[in-house]
Amino acid sequence: MPTLETIVDGLRLPNPFVIASGPPGTNGNVIGRAFDEGWGAVVCKTLSLDASKVINVQPRYARLRARTSNEIIGWENIELISDRSFEVWEEELKAVKDKYPDRILIASIMEEYNKDAWFEIVERTQDLGVDALELNFSCPHGLPERKMGSAMGEDPELLEEVSGWVMEAATVPVWAKMTPNVTHIEDPTRAALRAGCQGISAINTIRSVLGVDLETLRPEPTVEGYTTAGGYSSRAILPIALRMVMEIAQVLRDEFPDRSLSGIGGVETAEDATQMLLLGADTVQVCTAVMKSGYGIVRPMIDDLLSFMEKHNFETLEDFKGHSLQYFSTHAELVERQAAARAEAKAQRDLKAVDTDDQWRGEDFVEQSDALSRG
Repeated sequence: MPTLETIVDGLRLPNPFVIASGPPGTNGNVIGRAFDEGWGAVVCKTLSLDASKVINVQPRYARLRARTSNEIIGWENIELISDRSFEVWEEELKAVKDKYPDRILIASIMEEYNKDAWFEIVERTQDLGVDALELNFSCPHGLPERKMGSAMGEDPELLEEVSGWVMEAATVPVWAKMTPNVTHIEDPTRAALRAGCQGISAINTIRSVLGVDLETLRPEPTVEGYTTAGGYSSRAILPIALRMVMEIAQVLRDEFPDRSLSGIGGVETAEDATQMLLLGADTVQVCTAVMKSGYGIVRPMIDDLLSFMEKHNFETLEDFKGHSLQYFSTHAELVERQAAARAEAKAQRDLKAVDTDDQWRGEDFVEQSDALSRG
């Protein structure tokens, strides 16, 4: 009988489905709802020591729909990290751990380029009893002038330095969340792992402009007639997320085999999540799909993943984690493989051609004889 239970960086999860940092983990009430519905873990919305600088606007989301079905396939947000004070979070995270002592609660944290501030937020947050920390080096909008979020994550040297500060103070597992808004995601990944982070989370949203209203000529989402570039998520980014998860997983496999990977980006079904696992993820995070369909989507995801495992005779997630990585290669090798396959096919055709006496050919007589011989 297959099981979804998994241990990642010493954390025991009942299943690999994790609420990603964002609105679905924005306070203690909704975090509790996620645990009640059966999510394996929750990453709370990103918190900082000083929430006074966080001021959100409305509207803050824009949605891209398919032209024929009206299905939401893309979602842009210009929402900032949590606007709730650290003191409020202290109370609520403690309360959540008191009510759900056996469930995995991960705190997403972000600070400016200041060693003392990172030391303080790490020490104060882990003292609340959270099970792990996720470092938000990846939010693509808001506060870049303070070198926060992806402004830090796009600079591997800076990211490595800050990760090193965190690892000096951390006593719980630490995951570094990667931004996709880089040329090679392997570079910041290696930086975080060199600094000692136990895991990588990837990807966050993709910096984007969702579109322009052709009636008003204003870009969306429009706030008092203006907007700013935001973060793109939902089903449309799954292929990009899968590519980056694959690239990170190859780095882990070849250089850091004892580290973990939490896959994020466009996951809405068990089929989406299973692809993440096949490409090397240990856990799979979900955010926008919960905003679209509710916390209950985890139930069919659990059932469908178990069905997949039964079909393929997998007993544990480890049995197929990263299985599909072996099928990635270079274009040059694809050419070589295809040439070899075509040559083999031609040889087989030639072999099958000599079925009757009138099929023998004088110019190939020896080769045809050899093909019909043993030893």
